[in-house]
Amino acid sequence: MKFMDKDFLLKNETARKIYHNHAAKMPIVDYHCHIDPKEIYEDRMFDNITQIWLGGDHYKWRLIRSNGIPEEEITGPADAKTKFFRFASMLPKAIGNPMYHWTHLELKAYFGYEGVLSADTAEEVWNLCNKKLAEKDMSVRSIIEKSNVKMIGTIDDPIDSLQWHKKIKEEGGCSAMVLPSYRPDKAVNIEKAGFTDYIGKLSTAAGMAINSAADVKAALTDRLDYFCSLGCRATDHGLDYVVYSPADEATVEAIFAKAMAGATVTQEEADIYKTDILLHLGREYAKRGIVMQLHYGAQRNTNTNLFEKLGPDTGFDCISTKTCGEAITGFLNALNKDGLLPKTVLYSLNPQDNEMLGTILGCFQGSEVAGKIQHGSAWWFNDNKSGMEQQMKSLANLSLLGNFIGMLTDSRSFLSYTRHEYFRRILCNLIGEWVENGEYPNDEKLLGQLVEDICYNNAARYFGIE
Repeated sequence: MKFMDKDFLLKNETARKIYHNHAAKMPIVDYHCHIDPKEIYEDRMFDNITQIWLGGDHYKWRLIRSNGIPEEEITGPADAKTKFFRFASMLPKAIGNPMYHWTHLELKAYFGYEGVLSADTAEEVWNLCNKKLAEKDMSVRSIIEKSNVKMIGTIDDPIDSLQWHKKIKEEGGCSAMVLPSYRPDKAVNIEKAGFTDYIGKLSTAAGMAINSAADVKAALTDRLDYFCSLGCRATDHGLDYVVYSPADEATVEAIFAKAMAGATVTQEEADIYKTDILLHLGREYAKRGIVMQLHYGAQRNTNTNLFEKLGPDTGFDCISTKTCGEAITGFLNALNKDGLLPKTVLYSLNPQDNEMLGTILGCFQGSEVAGKIQHGSAWWFNDNKSGMEQQMKSLANLSLLGNFIGMLTDSRSFLSYTRHEYFRRILCNLIGEWVENGEYPNDEKLLGQLVEDICYNNAARYFGIE
């Protein structure tokens, strides 16, 4: 079998048919990513492959570190070519890792390279990619357009001016909708360093004094309305774990006052404050018809030496085993009792939660949209062939796979749109296996609609971009 040919991962005839005739042609809704809207507005060009490939990509950094390379040649002062060569030298050892597939999908799609990247070919690939990157059709906006992306949901803090979103909206020029997503983690994490300073910045952004938890909620609501004025369709919360510890207003206010006075709040107190803020925000999301995404289950910044040196999001996070089922149902139920449960996407970093989340979905669905409560796409460490198969099999077993809103990049790279191709091939192969096992009818019209919905239509409806 040829390496990563046109039928890569498509192991049966049904899979090949529905992928090539249906999945491959569908546009992309990249509803959750970490790319910089400034680079979209400025239509950035990249000087070399290291800039666009290795800059900010902690997935790659982790693998290079695992090959015994010093940090100076990963995130440090080493030159761009050295960093690329360290990545190329590591790659042949990454058999079975999605990075091996992502890398070669990107090389084919954007650079026309049909070979195999290794230490032996690193010079050839370095020169080819850098030459291609100098061409105008490799600018950020050109990459977005050739990738058939219809919507990009960036991740933005409530205090952000969103100036680049405003400029993109006012001046146009990008083929995709570029919309802010509201991520208020710093206003929620009362127990973490920098909370009091952040509240001061939120006060400035909202143009109001913040002297109480009630003021925090008012300021966050004000900023949410500003985000909505620029097309916000989704929000996101990066939680260590999902909380549900309701308390009366006086208790919440006392905890806020304690934190603002510089005292240390306990974890129990933090959970009470977080619950109150998150419930308020959930209700506000529901009123505006926007999607609430909850990402949880990560242990963050576990290597303190390198965290202190490099900061967060540099590759030192891992899976947490903390169970949150009761908190999730308590939180969703409280919003539902008020008639203000928003469209919600649940992501756990721990794949052991798949079945738990799959059963929670059915408890809180609504008539606003098919699949109102979603089990989010296999996230982060699960964003691989087996992880995606597990997530989709679990979803199919316990809910309706046909209502799934599909893939997202969750990436800082403009070349990561091929992850949608990777997902679509895995999806089609899985469905093809079921069909050829006699578990589902071999009806291309039915199958084509199912696949097109999961690849694009469901997300377009869910996020209101049709």
